[in-house]
Amino acid sequence: MYSYKIVVHEEHDHFWSSCPDIPEAHSAGDTLEELLKNAVDGITLALSIYVDQRREIPHASGAGDYYVRLSGVTVAKAILWNQLIHTGKTKADLAAMLKISPTAAARLVDFEHTSKLESLEDALACFGLRLMVTTDAAFAASTPVTSTP
Repeated sequence: MYSYKIVVHEEHDHFWSSCPDIPEAHSAGDTLEELLKNAVDGITLALSIYVDQRREIPHASGAGDYYVRLSGVTVAKAILWNQLIHTGKTKADLAAMLKISPTAAARLVDFEHTSKLESLEDALACFGLRLMVTTDAAFAASTPVTSTP
């Protein structure tokens, strides 16, 4: 759902990438490995643009050679943000629902701030959602993937 395909380009012994699902996401690197690592930051930064513009964060759409797998916290933030958009609620509404400060609520959808997973679970519960962790051995054995720490 949030493992985004990236397209790798090589020019003059330098690599750069684009993301079909998130056109605002770009990254670069001197090697393919460096590019794949940097692609996580490029997508994470682009997600912040969606929040700033109050736009829904798109789901990943299809197969490709390379994917960026986002951390569980980042995925939880994306799901929470999309719930706010779908229900017409604001960060201030989220603060009121959770009985926390507006600043603390804003951090729950700030992709450059590390939130506790438990706090995100509490926020998602306000929308009747809960997180589940699963493993996927087939996914682990498939195409090259990079992820956030």
